[in-house]
Amino acid sequence: MSKDTALALEEKVGRLLVQRGLTLALAESCTGGLIGHRITDVPGSSDYFIGSVVAYAYQVKERVLGVRHETLCEHGAVSEQVALEMARGAGRLLASDVALAVTGVAGPGGGTPEKPVGLVYVALSAHDAERCQQHVWPFDRAGNKAASADAALTLLLEYLEGRLQ
Repeated sequence: MSKDTALALEEKVGRLLVQRGLTLALAESCTGGLIGHRITDVPGSSDYFIGSVVAYAYQVKERVLGVRHETLCEHGAVSEQVALEMARGAGRLLASDVALAVTGVAGPGGGTPEKPVGLVYVALSAHDAERCQQHVWPFDRAGNKAASADAALTLLLEYLEGRLQ
């Protein structure tokens, strides 16, 4: 994906957040802050972007975002349940209207037969909607992170355009 195409997605999301008077918070694990970086590449993003938590370790997911210990133990950090709790936690912690979360296995190591490299969950939590999507990317670490950031921004765009299924 070219930088121009990626920036166009961030700009479109930013315009829609401003038009709707909504704020955004992020909780990122496997993307390591990439989504926040892309959001803040857009001039004026301080009008809608509240902040981000990069929650790589279990204890940060629990202590900062409020992910339940039981959820982590039962489902693992890379799960739909944890992604949704991360999104809810970011929205609550940062008092935003909409929150996104991403958790996954970026690679090249860390995969298992049940949770292979490239498995990512992207979640959105808002007052009127919650969604979580599962993806399995076939790329290297950088490609998996970029694809995950694209997926999160696309999920947000679909929500803002009223197209969530």
